[in-house]
Amino acid sequence: MHGNGKKKIQMDIEFADFDKLIDKSMGVTMHKNNLTRLHQAGILTDIDMHFAGFMTDLAGSSYQEVFLGAGLVSNVTGKGDVCLDLASFAGRMLLDKDEERDAVICHGLSAWKNNLMSTGIVGRPGDLCPLILDEGSRLYLYRYWEYEKKLSDSIKQRIREDINSINLSLIKDSLKRLFPERMDGDIDWQKVAAIISAFKKFCVISGGPGTGKTTTVAKILALLLEQAGKGENLRIFLAAPTGKAAARLSESIENIKKKLNCKDYIKAAIPTKAFTIHRLLKTIIGSPFFHHNSENPLSADIVVVDEASMVDLPLMSKLMQAVPIDARLILIGDSNQLASVDPGSVLGDICGSDHVRGFTTNFVNKIEELTYEKFADSIKEYKDIKVLHDHIVILKKNYRFADGSGINGLSQAVKLGNVDKALSLLKNKNNRSIMFEEILSVDNFKRILMDKVIEFYSEYLKTDDPGIALELFNRFKILCAVKTGQFGVYAVNAIIEQILSREKLIQTENLWYRGRPVLIISNDYKLGLFNGDIGITMPIPSSGSNDMYVFFPGTSGELRHFLPYRLPRHETVYAITVHKSQGSEFENVYLVLPDKDYSVLSRELIYTAITRAGQSVTILGKKEVLRTAIFRVIERKSGLHDSLW
Repeated sequence: MHGNGKKKIQMDIEFADFDKLIDKSMGVTMHKNNLTRLHQAGILTDIDMHFAGFMTDLAGSSYQEVFLGAGLVSNVTGKGDVCLDLASFAGRMLLDKDEERDAVICHGLSAWKNNLMSTGIVGRPGDLCPLILDEGSRLYLYRYWEYEKKLSDSIKQRIREDINSINLSLIKDSLKRLFPERMDGDIDWQKVAAIISAFKKFCVISGGPGTGKTTTVAKILALLLEQAGKGENLRIFLAAPTGKAAARLSESIENIKKKLNCKDYIKAAIPTKAFTIHRLLKTIIGSPFFHHNSENPLSADIVVVDEASMVDLPLMSKLMQAVPIDARLILIGDSNQLASVDPGSVLGDICGSDHVRGFTTNFVNKIEELTYEKFADSIKEYKDIKVLHDHIVILKKNYRFADGSGINGLSQAVKLGNVDKALSLLKNKNNRSIMFEEILSVDNFKRILMDKVIEFYSEYLKTDDPGIALELFNRFKILCAVKTGQFGVYAVNAIIEQILSREKLIQTENLWYRGRPVLIISNDYKLGLFNGDIGITMPIPSSGSNDMYVFFPGTSGELRHFLPYRLPRHETVYAITVHKSQGSEFENVYLVLPDKDYSVLSRELIYTAITRAGQSVTILGKKEVLRTAIFRVIERKSGLHDSLW
């Protein structure tokens, strides 16, 4: 079963009752009750058990290692990992021994790998088998190994050769106009990003909120259009993982390009329409495939992808395959933010370690030649540096926050995992832009929340102008770390409705009451409403009618309104999860932590929440929960980082 010529086993199956599969396939190696215990203990889900039973049945074996390997790889993939790291599970006790049953223990690494490879359903990289085991002891579902391999191969191919058809005198002029000399004398990393984008087919621009990523991209597009010359139309596509992110990118580019120091025909040639990646690649309804792929690539010269940290492995792999190998591909994002909901942490894997930054000597020389600046005292040069370094730039200067900003200082402390500094900053009573309030009980939480909810939400509820209501509502946002529980987003939304109803600011007898805020949770391209859009329920001003409509901001500042029954899937949104807040900015943020530790609490989640705030952020919770969250780094298992670096 390991050769390339072997028939690929189809994975689209209807699972039988897993008890029957277990009875048939597990023999004497592992008692059925022990398998059921894994399920009962929450270690394996229903689908994990079905898949593990099917794989064991397919192997025709009685190996415990097959069942555990298949069940665990299914489980970790469902949690966001791309593969199962066998070394981290080898010898681990999954369940303790009790009075009637033995302990469930994973076998040693060597024996586990040998047994898996002897089953006929596990192959080496390149084999057509349901499961793939690589040299790093990583066990993959075949399709995820294939996604990762194609993505890695595409990046390696793109970084192999530079673009040489660059007019050096023209690019020097473009850099001077578009990136004027800074007064602080520091390196202009936006300018460095432009140079990378000019000479490289693949470029990653990473940086926190306020570092000017979108401004940099607009200037890069102007520079590349100037290189192409008048009359040469570059085929440029702007994309983002969600409709909301695409709309924000469109709006930002539209505003920024008007201010660029370039000719009007260049400004006119910079596109402002942005697509979701799914819409750009054209989804084939009813399948996981796209119209554009390696055999039918996009007709593109430049593809820009914003909010790249939110793009999962399968989607990024399919995007890479659809972008022509000679086109420029520019990824923008913040590699420190939360990763995608689905498997993979692609941007983080590509960016590699934050502790090793620099460029090859040849590329440093090129930057110095074009900028007339010396980098020797400001940047590390590595003799044994990977070529991929030359394709990545981290924007460091923050244009949103002043030096000494509490929000910026707190976000940097969290990003670096410096818990003591983060807590010290939150204790500083002199800086009211960052605060921490201990939650002692649910009643205590409700009292804390009541004053702020009335303060921040009463104003928008008293206006009759939907535009003003939207503006006022979006100045303040309550972010929840989790969905469920007494401090989860569902409970918090219910508490806020109770508070506002008790104060007679809303009347909740009807579902579509005046002032009800709504979050769209699925895309509707016909209506132009996308996952993450927020609207307010109000009657049309001066209409004399009490009929309720839901008002949303348009891409050009205008308002759009829809009857409630026309909306795609939606929910009430006084509070939202941190995940849903990605790509948004609010003046004031309240972050609500649960009263106990959850595995989803992480440094990345806290950082993402803090950086949504423009003026102030308050964290509500317990210090030990916050401390644990900042300590925890989400490390999604994959082979992409090792393959690239």
